[in-house]
Amino acid sequence: MAMEFYFMFSQMETKRRRVGFAKSDAGIEANDCITIYLVSSKEDVDSPNSFCLEPIDLNQFFEDDGRIFGYQGLKITVWLSLISFHAYADISFESSSDGGRGITNLKSALENIFAESLVDEKDAFLQTFSTESHYVRSFVSNAEALQKKVSNGGSTESKCLLKSEPSDVEVFRIIGTPVGHLYSRLVPLVLLLVDGSNPIDILDPRWEIYLLVQERKDTLEDSLPRLLGFAAVYRFHRYPESTRVRLGQILVMPPYQRKGYGRFLLEVLNRVAISEDVYDLTIEEPEDSLQHVRSCIDVERLLVFDPIQQSLESVVLRLKQENPSKKSYMCKYAPPLSAVEDVRKTLKINKKQFEQCWEILTYLRLDPINKYMETYRAIVSHRVKAEVIGKDTEGEGKQVIDVTTEYDQQMSFVMFKSQNGESSSIEKADNQSNVEEQLQKLVDERMNQIKLIAEKVSVHRR
Repeated sequence: MAMEFYFMFSQMETKRRRVGFAKSDAGIEANDCITIYLVSSKEDVDSPNSFCLEPIDLNQFFEDDGRIFGYQGLKITVWLSLISFHAYADISFESSSDGGRGITNLKSALENIFAESLVDEKDAFLQTFSTESHYVRSFVSNAEALQKKVSNGGSTESKCLLKSEPSDVEVFRIIGTPVGHLYSRLVPLVLLLVDGSNPIDILDPRWEIYLLVQERKDTLEDSLPRLLGFAAVYRFHRYPESTRVRLGQILVMPPYQRKGYGRFLLEVLNRVAISEDVYDLTIEEPEDSLQHVRSCIDVERLLVFDPIQQSLESVVLRLKQENPSKKSYMCKYAPPLSAVEDVRKTLKINKKQFEQCWEILTYLRLDPINKYMETYRAIVSHRVKAEVIGKDTEGEGKQVIDVTTEYDQQMSFVMFKSQNGESSSIEKADNQSNVEEQLQKLVDERMNQIKLIAEKVSVHRR
């Protein structure tokens, strides 16, 4: 009996040791298994020399924190044509099974990015390089040509492109129904490469597309226009009888970036705004890199704009002679309203942009700058503080307070405005040091921006 009990116990132990739980599928991040290449010919497909898009965040297009489930050894290679803007995805994996989180529908997920531009068969994708080789030309042939940059380095109005550019570059304006047809193919590039952007409403007739096109010269075949970049611009009414234009999106294709094309496109938009006498030209939430180029252009324009030079000289002289520690003095260093209006009317630069450029213009006039740096920084600090938390930080107006958060406590705060002149009941003393520290970081960033732009402008003017 004892032996039988021992045998049964041993069997139970053996079975117990064999019992376990299947390992849950942790999934794989989209960033770790998807690679996207930009190609301009069928020979570029599968070529190791193709232009790889990196780094870009692909996790944002997938649910579950950007993870893909149900695949082992998954590898996705996407080829995106710069000729027709079609895409093809080569998907391979070792095995597929439901590990408890389901199996991600890869085609559906990729269509969230590439939509109807995604081609199912590789052969059909390769054929687009010949069947749709004139896709860009089909739009520019009937579009309005705005400005051309010739290949010898000259331009009718601009010196921004490199002299080594091999082909002519021209900007065309697309309006009306063709905007929707073209932009639908460009949406994947916007989603992938323009941070935080959403597709424009192609049914709204007030959107315009500006194409930056290069003629690709080839003695063996007809020259084909190549799209280097584009900008989406929105026109809206300003009461009573004026029009404002806003740059909503701008993109230079990654293989052609850092060659001056983005600057050239911005300069063309400036000239359109001036020639059509719009109220002003604004940019919707510009990224730091775009704002840098924009400011370089505008500062160069303002340096030779005669109507503001006397006012600028007076401000610089006053800054050298006075102590700007008192708030009553700060307004003396801002551009006069007459200058703001002259700049808007003539150059179409809006007030906020002009005030930032004014700081750079002042910086360029302070010689030697080190002698006046403390005074200059105080002026910049005052403007930044006024912009962030209001002009009167001690009384009614905007205030900054700390809040309890799961995010970084040192970098978290909110702004609110007192109502009806009532003072806030929130104790600010404990928060003041933290607020000042954050403001000083913003001032440091602004000072660095000013120095970089001033250096770039000085070099460009030589």
